[in-house]
Amino acid sequence: MKRLLLIFLTLFALAAHAAPPAFSPVLPGRALAFPADFGAHPAFRTEWWYVTGWLRTAEGKPLGFQVTFFRSRLENDDANPSAFAAKQVVIGHAALSDPAVGHLLHDERNAREGFGLAWAREGDTDIKLDDWRMLRAADGSYQVTVRARELSFELRLEPTQPPLLEGEAGFSQKGPSPRNASYYYSQPQLKVSGTAAHTGAKAASVTGSAWLDHEWSSEALQPDASGWDWLGANLDDGSALMAFQIRSRQGGTLWAHATVRDSAGKMRQYAPDQVRFSPRSHWQSPRTGGVYPVSTDLALGESRWQVRPLQPDQELDSRRSTGAVYWEGAVSIARDGKPAGHGYLELTGYVAPLKL
Repeated sequence: MKRLLLIFLTLFALAAHAAPPAFSPVLPGRALAFPADFGAHPAFRTEWWYVTGWLRTAEGKPLGFQVTFFRSRLENDDANPSAFAAKQVVIGHAALSDPAVGHLLHDERNAREGFGLAWAREGDTDIKLDDWRMLRAADGSYQVTVRARELSFELRLEPTQPPLLEGEAGFSQKGPSPRNASYYYSQPQLKVSGTAAHTGAKAASVTGSAWLDHEWSSEALQPDASGWDWLGANLDDGSALMAFQIRSRQGGTLWAHATVRDSAGKMRQYAPDQVRFSPRSHWQSPRTGGVYPVSTDLALGESRWQVRPLQPDQELDSRRSTGAVYWEGAVSIARDGKPAGHGYLELTGYVAPLKL
């Protein structure tokens, strides 16, 4: 018995002092390759597949929806052969925005990868978290399934345009230093069909449009970053608009970038000094006290955009999974006061500085 105890303590000590894994860096010049880059990149610290969009019921009622799958590589020894050793964690967030409810309906869950319960597979998009699933088919469409306590949906997302490579051919800088970057592509103007339901409303057939972001990185944010404001919008003329700013803990903007691609595929990118978010109204959460700029104007060079929320209360509290509280909301987009499209606005770091 003493000998077995000694062996156990020795193995435990070795495991405790094992060197953490080295996360792969994000480097400029790497060409994204599909379909492989539709799949997971487990050597990097953090990764997400982020779907947001607008739906309409047969009666014309508008709904906003979000489905996000995160993959996080843990700082555990990769050489540990145990099937119980947690090396990757899969996290899911899902939300439905219905103005008739008055607040965001959402759910979250997380599990370590393995045992057939959770995975984020390489080679193509295939993510599972219990009975939540996102799977890319051979024809390029995505099947998204979410079943939760307050909401559920079964949606098909059909690409109508090629992937949009953000930044420099998919290398998206998030600060003055190139080390703070992610690999990042978007799939805007996804055609959506399926069913959606939530507490108090029966399952209804829905159609609409969605935006998919896929990013992976190991060191995206600077230490003094507090969070970001991000906008992804499908415009009515077939164009796609993405803009973000990284905010400093001391106030002000550390970095910003924007991309507009028209329906013919012509792209225009905006440098940090050409991107400006100007809040127009705020909403304070009665639950967390967070104050969010839910209505904002966006200046991109000489163009002016107005971003207005479907409803003010679209706060998502994910402290049981990612540890963050953020505002993720369906918004309408106008250009120079004229309706131009719909999208999603994400506001992080307004309750506490964001930690990836």
